Amino acid sequence: MNTKYLLVDGYNIIFYLKDLKILAEKSLDHARTRLMEMLTNFSGFTQENIILVFDAHKVNGGVENIEHKNNIIVVYTREKETADTYIERTAKILAKKYTVRVATSDATEQIIIIGSGAFVVSAPVFEEEVKTALRNISKIAGKRPIKNNLLIDNLDKETMEKLEQMRLKL
Repeated sequence: MNTKYLLVDGYNIIFYLKDLKILAEKSLDHARTRLMEMLTNFSGFTQENIILVFDAHKVNGGVENIEHKNNIIVVYTREKETADTYIERTAKILAKKYTVRVATSDATEQIIIIGSGAFVVSAPVFEEEVKTALRNISKIAGKRPIKNNLLIDNLDKETMEKLEQMRLKL
């Protein structure tokens, strides 16, 4: 089995995707969280190991922080290290053994990534891949769209009515 990795340039994708960009204007933290949720579902569908990278290079005294969020890895770079630098270094190492893709629309980074033996997925292509995966997940989940990651948001009308009746009896 060929292990596959997808490295995602977090802010590059957030500020490309319309919904996330609007959300980021109100709360960058919420936009990051929403991207993590999207990538969790995407990873489950594609079976790719996802490493989501955010810049923290302008944070004074910032240290690299790596977190496991559901089935993805989230990296906040250390002070004076950009997401691009982290992604380029990691892609070069992983591409020696594994299939590696990088989601970014940063032209300079794309050239470096290709030179390291990894594949590049532009933000528009990545957006389409995610939308397609989420549509397919919805079909698998019972042909009804998944609204959120909250269970209650995805229940059918009959079940919701029964739960409401139970709540009112309490």
